This record gives sequence, C-alpha cells and structure tokens, in this order.
Amino acid sequence: MGIITTDQLVHEYIRRDENGDEIGREQALRGVSIDIPAGSFIAVLGANGSGKSTFAKHLNALLNPTSGTVIVNGLDTRKEENQWDIRKSAGMVFQNPDNQIVATVVEEDVAFGPENLGVKQEELQGRVDEALKKVGMFEYRYHSPNRLSGGQKQRVAVAGIMAMRPSCIIMDEPTAMLDPNGRKEVIDTVHQLNKEEGITVILITHYMDEVVGADYIYVMDHGEVAMEGTPREIFTHVKELSDIRLSVPCATELCHRLREAGISMELSGVLTSKDFVNAYRNTHFTDLSKESIKNPNSAENALKSPNTVREEGASGDGEHLDNNEVLLELQNVCYTYSEGTTYEKKALKNMNLKIHEGEFVGLIGHTGSGKSTLIQHLNGLVKPTSGKVMFKGEDIHGEKYSKKALRSNVGLVFQYPEYQLFEATVLKDVCFGPKNLGLSQEEAEKKAKEALALVHIDETMYNSNPLELSGGQKRRVAIAGVLAMSPKVLVLDEPTAGLDPVGHDEILQEINHIHEETGMTVVLVSHSMEDVAEYADRVVVMSDGECKLYGTPQQVFRNVSELESMGLAAPQVSYIMQMLHAEGLAKEAFAITLDQAVNALLSERRETR
Repeated sequence: MGIITTDQLVHEYIRRDENGDEIGREQALRGVSIDIPAGSFIAVLGANGSGKSTFAKHLNALLNPTSGTVIVNGLDTRKEENQWDIRKSAGMVFQNPDNQIVATVVEEDVAFGPENLGVKQEELQGRVDEALKKVGMFEYRYHSPNRLSGGQKQRVAVAGIMAMRPSCIIMDEPTAMLDPNGRKEVIDTVHQLNKEEGITVILITHYMDEVVGADYIYVMDHGEVAMEGTPREIFTHVKELSDIRLSVPCATELCHRLREAGISMELSGVLTSKDFVNAYRNTHFTDLSKESIKNPNSAENALKSPNTVREEGASGDGEHLDNNEVLLELQNVCYTYSEGTTYEKKALKNMNLKIHEGEFVGLIGHTGSGKSTLIQHLNGLVKPTSGKVMFKGEDIHGEKYSKKALRSNVGLVFQYPEYQLFEATVLKDVCFGPKNLGLSQEEAEKKAKEALALVHIDETMYNSNPLELSGGQKRRVAIAGVLAMSPKVLVLDEPTAGLDPVGHDEILQEINHIHEETGMTVVLVSHSMEDVAEYADRVVVMSDGECKLYGTPQQVFRNVSELESMGLAAPQVSYIMQMLHAEGLAKEAFAITLDQAVNALLSERRETR
C-alpha cells in the first residue's frame, strides 16, 4: 500500500435553493481508485470540472467521502481523530493563495504552519528563511501579503507548506499566477524536495510542460480516471487528450502537427525541445500532396512564407496602428505603495506609454513587476504619486473629469473574476454596469444579453448564481459585465489563469474575435508568452516598475537573453527553432508561434524536394 490510497472514492455535492433546501446532487468523483507510492512525483490532469480539486481536498481530509475510502499514511480520512495527523503529513497548496494566507507579515505567515506543529523557536526561523529563499521571496519577508502581487502571494503560500516539511505536498494549480521563471523555480524546488528529501508530490496543473518530469500521470474526466501512465505513455494520445479538453507539451504538439502534414516523425517519447530535435534529425520527407495531408489548415498555410502570417490574423505587426488616435497615455507616471513607511515600495517608476485605438497590447513582466498596478491606473482605480494618466488627451484626475465616464470607456476584468461578481443571478450581474450608467431596465437587459452572447453564455444560465459557475464561466460573465458597458478599452488581468487548455483558448479566441469585430482596444496582462505572441500587436515588457522593452512580438521576443534576465522567456517554440538552426536542421532560426514554426519547417522541406 502506498502513502495515499483511495478505493472506490465517491463524492457528491448537495445543491440547495436560496432557502437551504436540497434540490439535487452532483457526483464530482465516481469510484476513483488509485495508489500513490511514497516518494513519488504524481501529476493529476483534467479539464475544469473533471474532479481534480475535489480529489485533492480528499487527500488531506478537507472533504469526507460520500462512499469509498481514502487512506493517508495508514490513516482513514473519515475518522475525525485522524485529521490532525493527516494534515501534518499532507500539506495542501491551493489555487488561490488568498485562501491560505492568514498573517499580516510574510515571514509570520510562513511560520504559522510549523509553529502550530510545535517546531521549536530556534529551528523555526531557519525553516522560514530556507523556504522563502527557495521560492525567491526572502527579500519580502517583512512585507505585508496584502501588498504583494497574486504570483508573489502564491510563492508565500508554497513556502508556508514547505516550512512544515510534510511527507506529502499536494499542489492545486500552484503556478497559475507565476511568471515563467517563477513557475520554473517552484517546480524545480518541489522536484528537489522530492528527490533529495523523499517528499511525495502530487501536482495538479494545466501546464503540460510541468508534468514532463513526473513519475506517473492520472488523467481525470467527469469524476473518473480516464487515463493513467508515464508522461511518455500519456502524451502520445494527442487526439484523446484533445477530446477531453487537454493539450500536450509544446514539443509534442509541434511533432504531431508535422506528422499530420506528412513528415514522418516518431511521436512517442517527444516531450522536450531536445526530444524534438533528436526526432526531427531522423525524419524523412513524405508525400505532401493534398490527398496525404490530414490537416488542411496547417498544411496549406504551411507552404506560405512565415512573414505572411500576421496579414492573416496571427501575431506580430503593429506599425499600421501608429496613426490611430491615442486613447490612453501615461506621462512619467510614478506610484509608491505605503509612502513614508517602512513598507514603502516603488511600484511604478517614470512610466511612459501610449495605447492607440484598435490595438491589442500584451503586457508582460515578472511577478511583482508592476503590471497589475499599471492597469489599475488606466481606469482611475489608483492615482499616480506623480505624473499624469490621459484618456483622449484629458487628465483623468483633473478637477472636473468624470470617473464614471472614464470607467464606462475603460473596462477592467480582474485576476479573480469572483471578486467582481456579486448579484444573485448572471443576468442581474451583467445588467449592473449598464444600469449604473443610467440605462433603463429594458436597455440594460438588451446590452447584457448582447454581451453574454459575445462570450457564449446562453439563456439557460441567465438565472444561475454566478458564484456557482465554473472558473471559465465566471470569467466569461465577468467579461460580459464589462462589455455590456460598451467600453472603448477592455483591460484583462490574467483572464485565463486556472483554466483548462481548451477553456483558455476559448476565452482568448472570444476576446480576439470581439477585438476584430468591434475594433475595441484590448490590453492583456499575461504570464503566457505563447498567448502574447499569438494575439498581440504590441508587447510592453515591465521589470521593477519600468518599461524595459516595447515593440511588436517579433521585435520583443528576439531579445531572449534580456527577457530571461528579467525572469521571463521567449515562447517555447522559438527555443526549438533555435536548436534546430544551431544543429543545421533548419534554415529559419526564428518563430514565435506553432503555426510559424510549422510553416517554416514545411516550406524548407518543400524547397529541398
């Protein structure tokens, strides 16, 4: 028997009406039986609503089985007297760090867990310092968690569990709010704990590249284990994973697309960039006639030059927007948190930025670089310590300027959509903004229904409680609430965090569709270099409160070493292309999207026939 064993685990949620009466039951887990060996690194994958988080909460007795059993370190989770010992041995890192941060100072929060376990004072400080260093948050040890970014809070939450030194760490989307370097640091840290200290790790994630190094993967779908195996076994099933809203690592996807287009490559075992290069070295070119091409979209477009991609709607060329009206402008904007106190922090330093009408702007930067602070300046939620924010040439903090008018023109969707959902039903929530602008009930409902249709929320959900929706549905409703006010600018702070791969793509495609159909200006804050490369006209790169790079995706992502020095990265596919070029396997050394890489490689194959 492993450190954790479940046998026919079933969990039902009871649905109740507003009076508390039961109106139905929903089975979130349906007979899940697994055995996790001590010291292993296990990954759990699944779409939103597949039962992953419910399963995780059973592993440290936060939930009790409706039926079946969960045994942790030989203890039955159903017995109340076992729960303290279970939670000592199985530490849980939640999706949203606000759910587990309790103290007013970072180091006190990290100390909370081990202190409650009775760790002696002389050992306690060493544990706290070590945990904070491992997640890159030591310099923030005296800060208030309330002053940290979402990603920084997540690192503190991870450190708090590490300091407890449990025999098992369960991590539910721990890197959803982290920059690329932060994600790597956390995953590398838990791998180190797993290998050097024998700590069992159970990682729930939607980042496929994070599970390449796992010992074993369980794939969940509709509350059941749909697939299980090693990473090399699981990721050969590209279509089957796609059918249940999942994806595969970047290298695997690129290999799959080339195979579909007629290049004979071995898919099994291609998980990393190095794997791809080795597999590509051994390929031979097969027939590229239309009859042999299984994926017309990738293959027909593949024969065109990569330079034409932008003209067809993919990433890259923003120069044609330079002559458009400047909607938003930051002029020497500085902002300091807790000015004049020991917690003083300069979040923005002499920011100068112009956002033109019709642009799709990607805003990237390391965790704590000032991205969220910057976008809160765009609709006047935060006032600069110095400098000016202009909308259509007017100072938004001028004496007679209407903040109400500004916020109808510049709509902001927060990192956590549940923070801006508060009405009893979806329709009422989306009507709130238009009614606040003075529209009649009839006009507000018309606007709300149009906005809900844009984000694919149908009439059957109008009377649902927005807080009971899935993560993806909440985000759609929050976006609809802003769209219903017909803003000129839509600002989105990490709108895809925590979503499964298909939900992630759907949200971005919907946003891009709205942008293209209406000409609405979009500002997207993201930690995904791939998303920014795919959709943005321009990219703003922030580091330590300053704008370090600015340009089209092609211009920005050529600065790989500079991006990496700021805790960022280029899109994964660009590293693959550089490796192929260095090995003499590709003429083209630069691509920032999968489509561009496929286009370039197939074009080269055709030329050499």
